[in-house]
Amino acid sequence: MPIPSTLTVLGSLNVDLTCRVHRLPSPGETIGGGNLSRQAGGKGGNQAAAAARLAGAARMVGAVGADPDGRLLTEALDRAGVDISAVGQVSSPTGTALIVIDSDGENQIAVAPGANAVVSLERADFSDGVPVLAQLEIAVDTVLEAARRTTGFFALNAAPAQALPAELLERCDLVIVNESEYELIPELRNAKRVAVTYGAGGASMYAQGIKIAHAPATKTSVVNSVGAGDAFCAALVLALVSGLDEESSLAAACAVGAAAVASELSQPEFERLEHYVGRRSVRSA
Repeated sequence: MPIPSTLTVLGSLNVDLTCRVHRLPSPGETIGGGNLSRQAGGKGGNQAAAAARLAGAARMVGAVGADPDGRLLTEALDRAGVDISAVGQVSSPTGTALIVIDSDGENQIAVAPGANAVVSLERADFSDGVPVLAQLEIAVDTVLEAARRTTGFFALNAAPAQALPAELLERCDLVIVNESEYELIPELRNAKRVAVTYGAGGASMYAQGIKIAHAPATKTSVVNSVGAGDAFCAALVLALVSGLDEESSLAAACAVGAAAVASELSQPEFERLEHYVGRRSVRSA
């Protein structure tokens, strides 16, 4: 299976401050006994790192602050094999995500966008036919401009959920959302191709609202679900662009997502994508 040699990812870069506790707090409640970690994250960064490990290379378009957190993020991407030449350094602080994870791997996340609010396309080239994957943790106008410039496959992870400009939706070769986001963005019913993830229910592909493919979830032990959706997105785009059919692509992406869920890291290590293609998927326990 010929995997694309690279994937361009446009999106957010955050430092993840993660506290692990036995259960998530209720509003106004304090939960003690947590363990704190600081690691590279952000939907864009997670997707770029996953793509580089799955395909051998990736390019990141984003922004960080001129601070230690910015260096932490760019160094982590560089180690993963991501080209960071289009990651700008700006005066705003690096984006930060505050994450609480319970013993079942469920999470609560609050994000301070920082540098992600001023991502520029100045250093980016979208005219070389390389597939592009974007999300909505940066300005939608920036994503739309990137879509206009992209000459190859353009995919959008429409998260966080928000209304999408008609021009952007029309340009997307693929939109990826979870079950809740699919319900919150009704215009996706008319989109060309939408992949929807259902957690333990696997993932389905829709064309103009009609289900055309499905893959069950891959059985795994849930440790941390923060980066699982991002890994799924990167794997699905790479699989589809390589020529795999929708069902096989969904199955491979589910297997990659399961591998991510089993890791404590937002940007875990992966085998090459070929390793996950054709693996038998079973419903999660």
